[in-house]
Amino acid sequence: MAAAVPNGHPSADGDDSPPSPPPSSSSSSLVFLGTGCSSAVPNARCLIQPSDPPCAVCSQSLSVPPEVNPNYRCNTSLLIDYCQDEGAHKYIIIDVGKTFREQVLRWFVCHKIPCVDSIILTHEHADAILGLDDIRVVQPFSPTNDIDPTPIYLSQYAMDSISQKFPYLVKKKLKEGEEVRRVAQLDWRIIESDLQKPFTASGLQFVPLPVIHGEDYICLGFLFGRKSKVAYISDVSRFPPSTEDAISKSGGGQLDLLILDCLYRTGSHNVHLCWDQVSFLLRNSRNLNVLLLFLLKFLALPFWLILCHADTRCY
Repeated sequence: MAAAVPNGHPSADGDDSPPSPPPSSSSSSLVFLGTGCSSAVPNARCLIQPSDPPCAVCSQSLSVPPEVNPNYRCNTSLLIDYCQDEGAHKYIIIDVGKTFREQVLRWFVCHKIPCVDSIILTHEHADAILGLDDIRVVQPFSPTNDIDPTPIYLSQYAMDSISQKFPYLVKKKLKEGEEVRRVAQLDWRIIESDLQKPFTASGLQFVPLPVIHGEDYICLGFLFGRKSKVAYISDVSRFPPSTEDAISKSGGGQLDLLILDCLYRTGSHNVHLCWDQVSFLLRNSRNLNVLLLFLLKFLALPFWLILCHADTRCY
């Protein structure tokens, strides 16, 4: 993998100029389309019902325009620009949340991303799936829906939930007399929450990493990368032993980059890791061999710079 771009931005170094589109490259890269929580940042409540003193993170997020402000963050989502051996680029997106359309307008245009070749879902919560209707904006136009569907990889549990939320995206045949309406065309592909059952999306292999997202819920992270190993775990409160082993030095993960959920700088949360838990995990798990890059939620940008050591490269 080549340079990772946090929240659509290059490494923050005080430069307020808009991020430049990357040149045509023969290497792969990651673009963080969003690193915010489900309600995104800024949180609207903090602005329409401001506290005294005002919330520093949300206030700061409006201090400069979004396109040059890493503290203005959409729903968590990762775009993998995968350069295949023959030089062709494939674009794989993990999660399509409520802010997907805004992410397309801000970052697809900026980074010259022409389409989405595959979609992978971590789970079926709103901040991971409510942008599915807008997938049609990155597909070829056809008033009769006569286009190749985009492969979308998800668990059976997520499939069952989405079938209820978006029945028109799942059904294959129109009823007699039913009009054709243009909707996203998706090829639903079920994956298993099993480390031993990897799958391939647009030529790149992914290993599912089941994690606990609240004690009543299983979410998926993913391990991927050919030359460099990346683990992406966006929603987690606890690691099952099998997943911890898979990303650990002793278990064979040998990660170059761990992208990890971290919701609050202080305190705790019942369905997300927070800084105290993450720092304890790293201090007491010497078998974890990682370059740590946080998926920030309610953390302010200066703290993010400290955590990342101003280094967002994937080797």
